[in-house]
Amino acid sequence: MNLVIRTVFAVLVAGTGPLAAKAGVAIVQAPEQSFGICAARDAKSAFACARTQCAAGGAAKADCLEMAYCDSGWTVDVFMQGKEGNHWHEYRCGWNSRAEAEAAGKLACNPERMEDLMECSTVQIYDPDARPQIEN
Repeated sequence: MNLVIRTVFAVLVAGTGPLAAKAGVAIVQAPEQSFGICAARDAKSAFACARTQCAAGGAAKADCLEMAYCDSGWTVDVFMQGKEGNHWHEYRCGWNSRAEAEAAGKLACNPERMEDLMECSTVQIYDPDARPQIEN
């Protein structure tokens, strides 16, 4: 019984540590203008923070569209351009490590998908606190 109580206590204490402080990552984008990415305790706070970043980059807050929200983890931003010239970013988030995020970026640009694309590449990796890892 004592072991059960200690285990429950350990789980509760672990839930108050650094990972609990950053529950998720939100990504917003204003097409052809700006974007924002933020880690916060909940989706509402993360999206509000990301929208503020997006507006600081020159877009109106109303133009900053919600793209993704994931559990805190590593995030990859993949740029894609179709053969017709249209282009966009896709985000894959919530990965346990940078290596997993990099693999997700490579998988997004798989040969089957490349049949419709003229370009596809990972342009940024973000750590669980939404800090960019690739220097441009």
